[in-house]
Amino acid sequence: MQYLLLIYGNEAGMESASKDDTYKMSAAYGAYTEAMQKAGVIRGGERLKPTSAATTVRVAGGKTKVLNGPYAETKEQLGGFYMIDVPDLDAALSWAARCPGANYGTIEVRPVWPMM
Repeated sequence: MQYLLLIYGNEAGMESASKDDTYKMSAAYGAYTEAMQKAGVIRGGERLKPTSAATTVRVAGGKTKVLNGPYAETKEQLGGFYMIDVPDLDAALSWAARCPGANYGTIEVRPVWPMM
């Protein structure tokens, strides 16, 4: 079954992190990604640009509204994701707990609802 691991964290904290802390986090994610590759569970994943680069689209009353930046103010922002394919929710939760971002933010585990 496929699950999306959504990585939420404090964007401002990440942007103000020291070079050493940034290097350590990058190395931790590299090791985590490599472990997923070796286990054969990773199907995809990417880091996202900051919310300041986001554009939000809404359609209301048949009219499209485009807003620059994030739509909602939150304590944690979506910073990236992994798509994994594992036997069950317990396995997905185990991988989520191992994600470096779980030490600094939140990992939301969502089952993928196949479109076909």
